Amino acid sequence: MATDISVLTNPNAQKDTVKLYTFLCSLSGKGILSGQQECPRDMTKGDELAYIQKVSGHLPAILGLDYIDNDYNGTNERAKAWHKKGGIVSICWHWGIPPYGVGYPSSQESVDMEELLTPGTSLHQGFLDNMDVTAKALSELCKEGIPVLWRPFHEFDGAWFWWGKGGNEAFKKLWRIMYDRFTNLHKLNNLIWVLGYSGEMKDGWYPGDDVVDCIGGDAYSEGIHEELYTWITKQTSKSMPICHHENGPIPEPGLLALKQINWCWFLTWHTLHIHEQNSASYINYVYNHPYVITLETLPQIYK
Repeated sequence: MATDISVLTNPNAQKDTVKLYTFLCSLSGKGILSGQQECPRDMTKGDELAYIQKVSGHLPAILGLDYIDNDYNGTNERAKAWHKKGGIVSICWHWGIPPYGVGYPSSQESVDMEELLTPGTSLHQGFLDNMDVTAKALSELCKEGIPVLWRPFHEFDGAWFWWGKGGNEAFKKLWRIMYDRFTNLHKLNNLIWVLGYSGEMKDGWYPGDDVVDCIGGDAYSEGIHEELYTWITKQTSKSMPICHHENGPIPEPGLLALKQINWCWFLTWHTLHIHEQNSASYINYVYNHPYVITLETLPQIYK
């Protein structure tokens, strides 16, 4: 039984970050936030957003960004612009293998996890150095008071990225090291920590209620994914927002409301996933559904 503890794990979280989290916690059963992931480095020049607006007349409430390919400056500029529009910022990181890996292919390579987790080794230092570069980028957003749905090490249990290939115990150490370093050393008090499972529903990977603020899962098949939702709720003993962390086809909002599958948000993946896995008429239906919150219908959270 989940306890009713809808507070951030970081007691020093910034005021607006607390306001955003409070809003997320209040949504259960009342609506779902629309979200769209942009193409890496915005190579499509905002095509995903433009397409959604063209076919529905709306924009998503959440913009998903990625520090892939070390695109720190570009990602931060787009995050600032989205926040200025009144939208919610989500950032993931396709982290190439430490210390020198960059990009998506590198993120799927293997690394000596034992050495990486051993203090004093060059690989461990490289691991910390990589994190510190990303922390510096996030600190730029922190200084401007921009809350971030921070979703590192995504799809960890799928074990197709290096951070999952070492197994569940190693992953939990990775998560906790980053949480401690970002929260206590770098004072990144603008982060809401989002744990995103792959959708394979493997037990034993949860790093702990003290280091997770939101929990979710990915699914790239059609449906509302009731089984995944139910399974995710059982991974934590704490009441927290549960998100459809990544998706291809957007779950049908009327059915979500009817069956009380209370995903807090969906985040549709870019390029073919928004263009080919969702028809223009369906996107129009979703973005104009009364259960779906868009950028235009998003309340002024930070008032």
